[in-house]
Amino acid sequence: MRLSGQYRGATVTISLHEASVGVYVPYLRNLAALLDHAEAHAGARRIDPAVLLDMRLSPNMYSLRQQVGEANRHVVLSCALLAGCAPPVLVDAAPGIAGLKAQIAATIDFAQGLPPEVIDAACDRDVIFTFRSGATQPFTGKSLILTFSVPQFFFHVATAYDILRHAGVDLAKKDFLGPPRS
Repeated sequence: MRLSGQYRGATVTISLHEASVGVYVPYLRNLAALLDHAEAHAGARRIDPAVLLDMRLSPNMYSLRQQVGEANRHVVLSCALLAGCAPPVLVDAAPGIAGLKAQIAATIDFAQGLPPEVIDAACDRDVIFTFRSGATQPFTGKSLILTFSVPQFFFHVATAYDILRHAGVDLAKKDFLGPPRS
């Protein structure tokens, strides 16, 4: 199934796969590149990269390490729900930059390995998102992606970017956005 909308007389059509995996993957790659910048920054200033990974914008917010983990978690859980399969287990340990990048690569591999037609078929199917607390929230596949998982994903990726900027890592908006895509 494809999602369609009207905008000033033009019809725009996008599949659920494009709205999820097609959005997640490039920004996960950008997130991995942000971690490369963090590693270079730490090396140039002779600081332990763990200092950056443990930083947070506020005492009650997740650290950089946790922000990356949550971005991956939202991709894995939403894609698994859409595909009707069990999500792979993401290690919740305290990995360094290399470990986080490996986690991002595994998340990309999982998302890209799901057949687009299976994701697209979930548009109007009921799915249940289960929070860490055990609470649940019902969605359709479309509402999961458009109103919950993609916004959650971007919150965590943007917050990771913001933590690194706050730490003095030399980043610009183009580092968050990545290269232009067609």
